[in-house]
Amino acid sequence: MAFQDNIRDIFKKELNGIRDDGIFKAERIICAPQSSEIEVEFPAGSGKKNVINMCANNYLGLSSHPDVIKAAHQGLDHRGYGMSSVRFICGTQDIHKELEGKLTKFLGTEDTILFPSCMDANAGVFEAILSDEDIMIADRLVHASIVDGMRLCKAQRDTYKHSNMVHLEEKLKLHQKARLKVIITDGSFSMDGDLAKLDKIVELAEKYGAMVFLDDSHASGFIGKTGRGTQEYCDVVGKIDIITTTLGKALGGASGGCVSGRKEIVELCRQKARPYLFSNTIPPVVVSGAIKVLDIISKTTERRDKLEKNTIFWRKSLTEAGFIIKDGETPIVPVMLFNAKLSQDIAKDLYDDGIYAVGFFFPVVPKGQARIRTQLSAAHDIFHLEKALDAFVKAGKKYDILGKSKKEIIERYGD
Repeated sequence: MAFQDNIRDIFKKELNGIRDDGIFKAERIICAPQSSEIEVEFPAGSGKKNVINMCANNYLGLSSHPDVIKAAHQGLDHRGYGMSSVRFICGTQDIHKELEGKLTKFLGTEDTILFPSCMDANAGVFEAILSDEDIMIADRLVHASIVDGMRLCKAQRDTYKHSNMVHLEEKLKLHQKARLKVIITDGSFSMDGDLAKLDKIVELAEKYGAMVFLDDSHASGFIGKTGRGTQEYCDVVGKIDIITTTLGKALGGASGGCVSGRKEIVELCRQKARPYLFSNTIPPVVVSGAIKVLDIISKTTERRDKLEKNTIFWRKSLTEAGFIIKDGETPIVPVMLFNAKLSQDIAKDLYDDGIYAVGFFFPVVPKGQARIRTQLSAAHDIFHLEKALDAFVKAGKKYDILGKSKKEIIERYGD
């Protein structure tokens, strides 16, 4: 057969090396709906265990909201299970147009186009609107899906140091002769939890005649006074040319994404974006649930406000306990451990104590920057967070990292 033993051995050796380094990523099996508390079977065959979930993107706690589930059922009953087609052939229903309209209104843009995921949106938008006469200038910490989308595009590529506006301006000066210039950034950076300086970025874009691209996946629904995202937080609503975001996090947690922004850009995506043209349409069940989510968060900020209170409590508590966390205001709170194996070991101990959190390490984050990324949800109550804090403190004492500096932790465990 083609897959001979010597070929298999190459892959086995690589996998064994990952295991030997203590950084093998084993998937936990969740046996319940997504929520603040979930049933998990890990490792396989060990039986189910109830744990507090501290690492989901379920920021507003809407993944299993009864009204969202009811709406999804109605979508299934009235519009079917799947579209069996792409949008431009026979895959566009009235509810797809309704959702696009609601997203446009919510984000304060001119038009919106749905994609199967935000990764697909990021993969399709650059190639659809840019040519080899253009330049993409991206923050060095943009999401991997943006990096992949940039690679698929013929436009020139450059980067600027993370959130460094002086360096960004230098790059804009350097590339002034380009036909089109696009500044590319995340809104909330998913690994660190900090926010882009969108107001400053917009100022530079206007000064140098550039467009602004924003991936707001980890902000849509809960950042800003009414949850309109980083653009609202930075008071630049209507000034962002291209916004991509996801329905798979705060906005219901299922799947799907979009490109929202200038109407000409959206129309070019309809005409040319390959993931849109060649991928099946988002199924009606997801669309109907997402419409209900937008209705819920447009009527009240109650969930967003609770999430903010949880975030303040968690950040303050971890800091006072002696952990090193990344500065910020978002519900993404990385507990910095710097060593990959240490992050795995602590994650295991947390799980043993009923807390579900995962160690992140290279290549997900840079080498020497291993961490456990905790994420808050409006579904969390304070007693959930207090129990999680107790487990973190217990692990911190076991590994003697509380109150220790980055240098001291690395000296003991390596990076």
